[in-house]
Amino acid sequence: MASNGLKETLAAMERVKQAAKEAAMKQLIKGAHEVAAVQKQLAPKDTGALADSIAVTEPGQTTSPYSQPGGSTVAGENQVIVTVGNSEVRYPHLVEHGTSETEAQPFFFTGYRLLKGKVTRSTASAFGRTARREWNRQ
Repeated sequence: MASNGLKETLAAMERVKQAAKEAAMKQLIKGAHEVAAVQKQLAPKDTGALADSIAVTEPGQTTSPYSQPGGSTVAGENQVIVTVGNSEVRYPHLVEHGTSETEAQPFFFTGYRLLKGKVTRSTASAFGRTARREWNRQ
């Protein structure tokens, strides 16, 4: 009889973990899209190509081979990646950091820094809220 209670508790813990993980991932993806939207607003609007090249890569997907920072990367299971650049827009780092002939026009890391704390807090909150709700659901 005692082992049945242990099985139920372990099953409940697994259910809580899975539900909380899914809620946090959903919130993280939402936050990444918010960051990308702010970055698009901050990007210089010369042709619009730079802002249009900002992309959110969800778990299991691959970033553009020409994206900044880092080039082609597969997003991990619990990872969402915001990148800028593609095969036609290969100059985001020059805009972000400037060159010897042009001033820097920061937009990418500025947008990231503006929302990093909010995304972190909302993701943690979604995880905790869902874990408590699932545990109390039993």
